[in-house]
Amino acid sequence: MLVSGLAPDLDYASYFGGPAAFLKFHRTLFHSLTGAAVLSCVVAGAFCLIDRKVPPKKNIQRKTPEPLSFGRALVPSAIGGAGHIVLDVASGVGVQLLWPFRTHWSSWPLTTNLDLWILILLIAGLLLPLLFRLVNEEVGERRKAGGVSRAAIFTLFLVAAYLGVRAEMHSRAIDLLLAREYHGRVALSAGAFPQSSTPFDWRGVVVTDGTIEEADVPLGPGEEFDPNRSLTHYKPEDSPALDAAQETADVKTFLKYAEFPMASVQRIEDGYRVEVHDLRFASDDLAPSNVFVRVDFDSGVRMRNQAILFAASPNP
Repeated sequence: MLVSGLAPDLDYASYFGGPAAFLKFHRTLFHSLTGAAVLSCVVAGAFCLIDRKVPPKKNIQRKTPEPLSFGRALVPSAIGGAGHIVLDVASGVGVQLLWPFRTHWSSWPLTTNLDLWILILLIAGLLLPLLFRLVNEEVGERRKAGGVSRAAIFTLFLVAAYLGVRAEMHSRAIDLLLAREYHGRVALSAGAFPQSSTPFDWRGVVVTDGTIEEADVPLGPGEEFDPNRSLTHYKPEDSPALDAAQETADVKTFLKYAEFPMASVQRIEDGYRVEVHDLRFASDDLAPSNVFVRVDFDSGVRMRNQAILFAASPNP
């Protein structure tokens, strides 16, 4: 279960192929239903093979266990893979569940990639049973079986409850964002993205008729949301360069990934440069998932170069 739960991140190796390869294969190849099923079967088969190649040590006091069957190995392998995908769906970036048959990103942004509170709960669930066992042995109590298992089940219950709280907070943040005006503009759609430090702080992105607004959404007791403190991004005016950029292959690929695309058009020495970013990611987010697309045109709006780039790339 542990191996199959970690195995889907093998597609992270696409990072070394560059931003375009990373966008195409990360959270697609082994995070799809098809890829996860194949990977679970491979992991289960590998453990069956290891079980046959490395026979157990003989023990005259116990019967020799039967060889591990594929079905018995597949169940925990499938649970591990499914758990990985569920957590990645909740991490904000999302996964392509139907890849390679359909390009569609499924996400429910409840946590960050490394959620501090989930990490604390898991560490506590691992260490507290050990602490209680040491205390019991110190006072001379007989060790009771099943303590670690009960602690693991209780820890998973707490993690599920935490995700439930996050889901309720996410719904509140979306409702709050849609119910307000931003510098006199009506909200058309909105997204809310969690912060790792506390479940009460969210980053909101709101689409209006002519802008995209970024706003901090505090949901803690006694805190108020002020929509007039939002950061305004003005949508670019229509132009030949912008129209031409939307027809390029890299922009079309990126738009299937981006949740809140924002384009910019700037004049360069002998032409135009069009960049499209996804405002789902904060400007200081240097995670590999934060990619953008750039297209350069000459003065006659003929494409000279197109590329998908990491936001963290030096001199992007």
